[in-house]
Amino acid sequence: MSGKATLTALKNLQVGQHRIPAFNNFPNTSIQGKPLLIYHSAFQTPSASQIESHLSSIGVVTPAWRYTMYSTSHFHSNTHEVLCVFAGSAKLCFGGEDNPDRVEPEVQKGDVIVVPAGVAHRLLEDKGGFSMVGSYPGGKSWDMCYGREDEADKVGNIKHLGWFDKDPIYGDKGPALDVS
Repeated sequence: MSGKATLTALKNLQVGQHRIPAFNNFPNTSIQGKPLLIYHSAFQTPSASQIESHLSSIGVVTPAWRYTMYSTSHFHSNTHEVLCVFAGSAKLCFGGEDNPDRVEPEVQKGDVIVVPAGVAHRLLEDKGGFSMVGSYPGGKSWDMCYGREDEADKVGNIKHLGWFDKDPIYGDKGPALDVS
């Protein structure tokens, strides 16, 4: 598939916002207060290369990989993450699988997930061919944290991370800019 990625008009975009309290050693959205964002069907029938090209043209995040999601709960303490689904569908878990306030959305091709630093995430069920483009602000590389007590120093770094100056998908306007 060639050509440009087609986006759903911002006025028609449905967005889920989820604030997930800290649980055990997963800080979730408690440190910066920025919500987990799910842009439902932001891309219309995208290919991985179209998504990567679009992300590069907006310039907020740098595409880093194509893969599924790890099946172990983990989070990143040194960067936010933008995940763009280019194939299949899956049930994911955000916040930690034992957390009573966890979020377990089903996502599909075209969805975008903005995962704030500190939010635990994992794959619960691949419903068929699930794959994403993972990207990070300013080309940062991510660390892997698993909610262990010895990660407390890393968790402290989350409060120093900046948020997005532009929406990673829509640019000058968009859901990532509408959160406080």
